[in-house]
Amino acid sequence: MQRNGTLVTEFYLQGFIVAPVMEYLLFAIILVIYITGVVINSSIIAVVRTDQSLHKPMYFFISVFSFLEVWYPTITVPGLLRSLLPKLKGISVGCCIAQFYLHFSLGATENFLLVVMAFDRYVAICRPLHYVFIMGPRICVRCALGAWIGGFLSVTLVLVQISKVTFCGPNVVDHYYCDFAPLIRLGCSETSSLETLFMVSCGLVIIICFLLILLSYIYILRTILVMPTSSGQPKAFYTCASHLTVVLIFYGTTTFMFVRPTRESDLHTNKIVSVFPSVVTPVLNPIIYTLRNHEVKSAIWRTIRCV
Repeated sequence: MQRNGTLVTEFYLQGFIVAPVMEYLLFAIILVIYITGVVINSSIIAVVRTDQSLHKPMYFFISVFSFLEVWYPTITVPGLLRSLLPKLKGISVGCCIAQFYLHFSLGATENFLLVVMAFDRYVAICRPLHYVFIMGPRICVRCALGAWIGGFLSVTLVLVQISKVTFCGPNVVDHYYCDFAPLIRLGCSETSSLETLFMVSCGLVIIICFLLILLSYIYILRTILVMPTSSGQPKAFYTCASHLTVVLIFYGTTTFMFVRPTRESDLHTNKIVSVFPSVVTPVLNPIIYTLRNHEVKSAIWRTIRCV
């Protein structure tokens, strides 16, 4: 790729190239979906905090997860909306790197939160007599904080290294946000070690978290299968169904996006697929949790009646 001698101080997000007649339609659809997701997740947080019947570890973690689902799309969706406007919009190099860091830190945090929620289900089903003691309020807060701190720390080393990369043109990022692959392709310094570091960091977070979740569900399944009464089995499966559905959606999308080569065609495909976790899942996940949970639905109706 040809480089010039001028250091780049601003990037332009290319986004999606669509017909002019579709730009405003897609803009309106994505904006409505984004606002809906923010409203739904914010409502879940408010209901869990105000309704005494939901002051339980499982719902505490759901509210933390909803808080994450408010901020995760907020990092990228504004860039997606801007890319659908007629003119390219600029973003400084520093803001672009910050957006990269926040996006992947929140993604790593989601991995850790799913592990914590799987552990909560493991304790509830496999250690029910010790559940209140093990998952006390302090432990829940520490687990949630640990997930957030771990998520941001896991990308810190990559952030330090990518901040040292020199960008000297071209300055058009082939994405609607500052993703790693299209961003690093614009660097004019050696980036092979950084690419390896990024893949190792992402791979370790994804694989380790997935294995911990899988291990939790192996123990859960084993406990359910040896339950003395058949009446307890459907209830136990029901308490895990929502979380397991979210896990399958999250890791299915993540695996497709990251466990693939980085050819030019793959970068374009990843740009399209990335719309799903950025736009759709923040709306889909709270719906999965609420529609399959009678306590949450009852609390929502009580809140609506009070209002």
